[in-house]
Amino acid sequence: MYSRVIKSAKEIDVLRYVVKISSEAHKAVMRMVRPGLAEFQAEAAFLNYVYSIGGCRHVSYTCICGSGHNASILHYGHAGAPNSKIIQDGDMCLFDMGGNYCGYAADITCSFPANGKFTNDQKFIYNAVLSARDAVMKAVKPGVSWTDMHLLANETMLSSLKEGGLLIGDVKEMIESGLNEVFQPHGLGHLMGLDVHDVGGYLPGHPERSTSAGIRKLRTARTLHTGMVLTIEPGCYFIDCLLDAALTDPKQSKFIIREQLERFRGWGGIRIEDDVLITETGVENLTQVPRTIEEVENWMAVGRSDLKLPQDK
Repeated sequence: MYSRVIKSAKEIDVLRYVVKISSEAHKAVMRMVRPGLAEFQAEAAFLNYVYSIGGCRHVSYTCICGSGHNASILHYGHAGAPNSKIIQDGDMCLFDMGGNYCGYAADITCSFPANGKFTNDQKFIYNAVLSARDAVMKAVKPGVSWTDMHLLANETMLSSLKEGGLLIGDVKEMIESGLNEVFQPHGLGHLMGLDVHDVGGYLPGHPERSTSAGIRKLRTARTLHTGMVLTIEPGCYFIDCLLDAALTDPKQSKFIIREQLERFRGWGGIRIEDDVLITETGVENLTQVPRTIEEVENWMAVGRSDLKLPQDK
């Protein structure tokens, strides 16, 4: 069991390859996506790349290609919600897809505007998530607690939402109230290897799963060690049932500026997910895709000019 958590050099080579191929597939999808296409066409483009170019025979999980409101559904893309919506101008796309090579998984999420240009609101939420991801990337290393990294990401994102005028009050008190779980109802990430959500998260002799709001959904609470491969995937979502519950809870509602929140109703969500290797001195990000707003917009602009689709005028 322990050997599943700490990867061998050969395992790392395979993981590095499948993450590279999956990164390139995501980049190919970003270049072809535009309003008017169906979500499943993005799924098809990803599958074609990892199969025909990357040599993968399978993907690691059902592709999640959520646009608009669907981006707030954490595991969208299953048979009951089969990536069937037509992508609209102004939608944010949240595409979570990963190839599988020789049994080893990749798990990457890219979020970007369907039309290639971020609105001010999209920039606001995207940068809040990106700042959380960047904070963890700088702090993660052997010896740190994964729970602490999760809380760092939450604190950073909530601080950004406060700075942007969506929230008010003390950020640490927000976390104590469980408000972090309203906007990110999942953990920071998970172990990855032969399974996309790999085993070993909770073992005897390691921290047990917490029952506290805000950290109870973590897939592991372990101390990080060299050779672990995990995902780092902060997100911010506008999920009506969670927002409605927060607004009726006086412990949480006091932090929310309601009139500002309303403009994000039905908006969807944003997640940024990277696959990382814990090294002796810190972390190696195996995922190589555009991440900053400028990088995303520039990459998608190239796609618009270089790749013409039959429906383009």
